[in-house]
Amino acid sequence: MDATIVGLIGIAALLVLIFMGMNIGMALMSVGFIGFAAMTNVKAAISVLSTVPSTQAGSYSMIVVPLFILMGNFAYRARLSSGLFDFSKKWLSRVPGNLAGATVAACAGFGAICGSTPATCATMGTVALPEMRKAGYDDRLSAGSIAFGGTLGILIPPSTPMILYAVLTTTSVNALFSAGILPGILQAALGVVTIVIWCKICPGLAPATSKCSWKERICSLKEILGVVFLFGIVLGGMFSGWFSVAQSAAIGSFLAMLMMIFPGRTFNKENIFSALQECTRTFAMTFLIVIGASVFSSFLAITQLPMTLASTIESMHVSKYLILLLITLIYVFLGMIMDAMAMMMMTVPIFYPIVTALGFDAIWFGIYVILVMNFGSISPPVGMCCFVVKGIDKKISLGTVFKGILPFIGTLFVTIILLVIFPSIATFVPSLLAG
Repeated sequence: MDATIVGLIGIAALLVLIFMGMNIGMALMSVGFIGFAAMTNVKAAISVLSTVPSTQAGSYSMIVVPLFILMGNFAYRARLSSGLFDFSKKWLSRVPGNLAGATVAACAGFGAICGSTPATCATMGTVALPEMRKAGYDDRLSAGSIAFGGTLGILIPPSTPMILYAVLTTTSVNALFSAGILPGILQAALGVVTIVIWCKICPGLAPATSKCSWKERICSLKEILGVVFLFGIVLGGMFSGWFSVAQSAAIGSFLAMLMMIFPGRTFNKENIFSALQECTRTFAMTFLIVIGASVFSSFLAITQLPMTLASTIESMHVSKYLILLLITLIYVFLGMIMDAMAMMMMTVPIFYPIVTALGFDAIWFGIYVILVMNFGSISPPVGMCCFVVKGIDKKISLGTVFKGILPFIGTLFVTIILLVIFPSIATFVPSLLAG
C-alpha cells in the first residue's frame, strides 16, 4: 500500500479514537506504533516506542515544563491574583464595564506568571466573578470576560504549549516566549475594547461603579509589585542572557514559593504538597501526550505524508494565504470538537512542514497556533474555558457562558487576521532581541 495512503488512514484512525473518548496521548501512541510497525516491522516500532520516553525525558525543553507548571501553582497559592484585579479595576474605573475589562487585564498579568489557560481562568474567575455579581453585572458579560481572559494564560509567556511547540518543531523557546508578548498585549487590548463597545451598545450589562482618583491608582501599584518582580526576573533574566530557560524556570518557581510567605502568607505544608501534587499530575498528562506525539510524528515521517502534502500544495500554485485559510478552517472545526492541547499535538507535525514550505516563519506559526488554540478553548461545544467558568459558579448555566463568549470569538478572529496581515506583531520582539 502507498505510504501516503497509510498516513491518511493513520490520521483517520486517530480522529476516530479521539472521538470515541480515548486518551489523546494513548491514541497518538497507539496509532503511531501500529502505523510504524505496518510501514517497517514490529521490532522497529518497539525500538521507537522504547527510546522516545528517555529521549524526551532528557530533552532540555522538557525539563522546563514542570518548573513553569510549579511556578504557576505556587503563584496561584500566593494569592497574587487579588492584587492584579484590584490594580486593574482602579486603573480602568472610568471605562464602561470596568470590572470586566479589569478581569481581562488581570488575566493577562496572571498569564505572565502562570502559563496555563484553565488555571488563569479559574484563578481570576474566583476573584472577579463575585465582584461583578455584587456590582450587578450581567452574567453573560461576567462569564464571557473570564473565559476570554483565561486564554491569555498560554499566549503571554511563559507558556506550556509554546514549550511543547518548540519540542515538536525544534524551534527556540526563547524566541517563542518573546514572540508572544505583543500578540498577548494586542489580544488583551482588543478584549477590553470589545467590552467597552458591548457596554456602550447595551448599558444594562454593566452598571456604573465608583471612579478612582489618580492617587488611588498610584497607590494600587504596590498591589502588582510581586507579579512585576517575578515576571521581570524570569523573562528579563532569560531574554538578557543572564539565565537559561531552565534556570529562569527554577528561579521563578523558588521566588513564587517565597511569595507564599510574603505577601501571600499561605506558606504551609498543605499548600506546598497540593502544589507539588498538581504539578506532578499536570506534567504526567502532558508528558504522555508528548511521548504519543513523538511516536506519531515518527510514523508520519516514515510515510512522508507532511512532505508529500507540502510538495503537492506547492505544485498547485495557489496563494499561500488561501492554504492558510484552509488550515485555519480545519483548526476551527477541530477546536469545536476536541481539546485545544490535543489539537495542537495532533496537527503541528502535519501542518508545520506545509507552512514552512510556503514561506511562513516558524516562530510566527507557533503564535498563530496558540491563537487558534485559544479559539478552540472558548468555542462550543467543547470550549474548555467555558466549562471552567461554569464550574466556578453553579448558578451560571453553560448556555449563558456560551452567549457571553460570542463577542469575544469575534475579537479572537480580529486578532488572528491582524497577525496574518502584520506578521511583525509576532516576529518584531524576537528579531529585536536577536540583535
